[in-house]
Amino acid sequence: MKRTAGLSSAEWQWENATAGAAAGLATVTFSHPLDVVRTRFQVYDGRISNVPAYRNTPHALFAIARSEGLRGLYAGFYPAVLGSTISWGLYFFFYSKAKQRYLRNREELSPGLHLASAAEAGALVCFCTNPIWLVKTRLQLQTPYQIRPYTGFHDALRTIIKEEGWRALYKGLMPGLFLVTHGAIQFTAYEELRKVLVSLKAQENENPLATAADLLDSVDYATLGASSKLAAILTTYPFQVVRSRLQQRPSTTGVPRYMDSWHVVTETARFEGLRGFYRGITANVLKNVPAASITFIVYENVLNLLKLYRREH
Repeated sequence: MKRTAGLSSAEWQWENATAGAAAGLATVTFSHPLDVVRTRFQVYDGRISNVPAYRNTPHALFAIARSEGLRGLYAGFYPAVLGSTISWGLYFFFYSKAKQRYLRNREELSPGLHLASAAEAGALVCFCTNPIWLVKTRLQLQTPYQIRPYTGFHDALRTIIKEEGWRALYKGLMPGLFLVTHGAIQFTAYEELRKVLVSLKAQENENPLATAADLLDSVDYATLGASSKLAAILTTYPFQVVRSRLQQRPSTTGVPRYMDSWHVVTETARFEGLRGFYRGITANVLKNVPAASITFIVYENVLNLLKLYRREH
């Protein structure tokens, strides 16, 4: 009996991983051009910059499309797909596994334990995927006038290791670890809002045996995903700016623009003030709020299909 329960638990975790990976792939495909714009805004400090100055998000999209074409709008798309698919898959897998561990001897999880589960999953994913996000940032910041441009993902990896060493692949790891709070806030908000919505709908529903899957539809998942994402963006965005600035390619002489996270913080505060820590947030909100809706619609529906398939087989 214990063996069967163990197999069921493993199957459940892989269902979560599969649903998460599918959600991540759908999200990236939809929102990548806004991700390119956000990254370019984040590193532009009004002083010396390798990227052009854009007035606003629509102007940036138009300017990139005109001067660089579709290739510019989808710069770094391969590492974005790879990183997002791996990240979402691992995130949901580690998150569900952590929740199962914390649920032992408990009937339900408190908000604090939801937070701990999400933070644990985020930290593990951050260590696994930082090199992929570094390459994505470098590719997104390339312009047609770049000296010695990377030709693609694998060329970028080889060049970074050759010119800067293995340690360079983990630039931006520290603010990346702080960004774990983003996922923690998002998932805690999602779980708690979902619980409230299920409770409200259960009171209106006449069937006492109705499950959460019966009570909630895609509109509910979209609303929950968007609301939880917005809360996370507003509280953690400065860490994204710090990470992007650290991950820029060094100058042709090999000197990085910023030495460490504290250097980014002090220079940004000195020359740009609070506004500097929120550069690109419009593109970020436009990218992530609808994307979060899509992510959770896909995740919840794929998960429900997998559970249905398992029951029938």
